[in-house]
Amino acid sequence: MIHHVQLACPPGSEAVSRAFYSDVLGLVEKPKPAALASRGGCWFAGHGIEVHLGVEAGFRPARKAHPGFLWPDLETLALRLEAAGHPVTWGHDELPGMRRFHTEDTHGNRLEFLTPA
Repeated sequence: MIHHVQLACPPGSEAVSRAFYSDVLGLVEKPKPAALASRGGCWFAGHGIEVHLGVEAGFRPARKAHPGFLWPDLETLALRLEAAGHPVTWGHDELPGMRRFHTEDTHGNRLEFLTPA
């Protein structure tokens, strides 16, 4: 089992991270432990996943590498993402038994959302 996935974000981007991960995806922000809070970034959890956004100097988005999140309602999520201006690219049976799409967070990091077909 995986405890969390960490993605990088640029310095000072916590507000836009919150807008995407909380407002669009509907994840709940988790307080960072005091020993880590000074490093910046933010943590989110929900739907059985936990995502940590860590500040990285010289940030470059992950365009190929990505987490694949199991999600309960892909159609509703795809509509929310598109309404918020995020791309949704549906897969075409590349993974037998799974429906899926890719999108990008506000920083350009690639994300995949899947559900059993």
